Amino acid sequence: MKFGTKAIHAGQEPDPSTGAVMTPIYQTSTYAQKAPGDNQGYEYSRGTNPTRSALEGCLAALENAKFALAFSSGMGATDAVMKLLQPGDEVITGNDLYGGSYRIFTKIFANYGIKFHFLDLSDPEIVAQYTNENTKLVWVETPTNPTMQIVDIEAIGKITRANNLTFVVDNTFASPYLQNPIDLGADIVMHSVTKYIGGHSDLVMGALMLNDEELYKRLWFIYNACGATPGPMDSFLALRGIKTLHLRMKAHCENGKQVAEFLKTHPKVDKIYWPGFTDHPNHEVAKKQMRGFGGMISITLKDADLAETFRIASNFKVFTLAESLGGVESLLNHPATMTHGSIPKEVREKVGVVDSLLRLSVGVEDIEDLLEDLKNALA
Repeated sequence: MKFGTKAIHAGQEPDPSTGAVMTPIYQTSTYAQKAPGDNQGYEYSRGTNPTRSALEGCLAALENAKFALAFSSGMGATDAVMKLLQPGDEVITGNDLYGGSYRIFTKIFANYGIKFHFLDLSDPEIVAQYTNENTKLVWVETPTNPTMQIVDIEAIGKITRANNLTFVVDNTFASPYLQNPIDLGADIVMHSVTKYIGGHSDLVMGALMLNDEELYKRLWFIYNACGATPGPMDSFLALRGIKTLHLRMKAHCENGKQVAEFLKTHPKVDKIYWPGFTDHPNHEVAKKQMRGFGGMISITLKDADLAETFRIASNFKVFTLAESLGGVESLLNHPATMTHGSIPKEVREKVGVVDSLLRLSVGVEDIEDLLEDLKNALA
């Protein structure tokens, strides 16, 4: 089954009681049982809900996985993976991460005796160099947030398999339409479903997709026991959003390319980060493992202090200054004070997250309006 067909049909059948084409919103907390334990798989909606089950079937299909778990947020999904670890375990991860991931690693799980190595993973061999008897997990983003570093999933997957490590890829920026990490050797794929998968800035959700049944059972126990599970309304909204994921991603990619080309030669732009350029670090890796380069672009402004950066960021009319990304509308973000504000200045600046950096989530509006907005805001 091709991607677009899976996006519309996977995990879903007409409702057996009414024939409804769309999976109903099963807005219930509990389920009648004919006898104790006779529950047809549903007993309490923290653990299972028919709307969420349909969503999880669809999410698994999108990432070519056997299993999926939907969470009430991307951080809920991240939290569940970290709870697989024990005090004394070590994690290898990237030096350019979403600020929320950095925060939960350093402010929550480091307090429980888990050690994190934040490394430049553009060279996969650094994973082998830092692997020791305590290393249990490798966590990567690709493209990274916000400097769009590209990590070679297949190469790192070979290293993690050889060393019996769990390999997790945050695939949020690419979406399943552009990249499928499990096919390249990842054990678990994580998504902030809030972003491209949901696609309409109207829900908050996360997900994990994987193939290993024993690992799935361990994660399901954490998922049910700790309770970071989404309700049926958000599950319904995610299913609805997924049905146009392939169409939206085509438009994001087309608009992203034109915006990136416009900004690359703009006199107010100092640096631009977009993996579609041949001079972008690891561009060839991106070509190999991605089916397009997406709609996420970051730029630094030339000779702009914080005040000038704020002025420009506040000058847009079509792009909205806001947290998040991946919706149909174009969004603008100032990572240093917004999504990455929890990362110490000296740490984030080492990887290029400076005060003059802006991150663009290019939406699916008319491209002429987007380019005119950029032109006016940067004037």
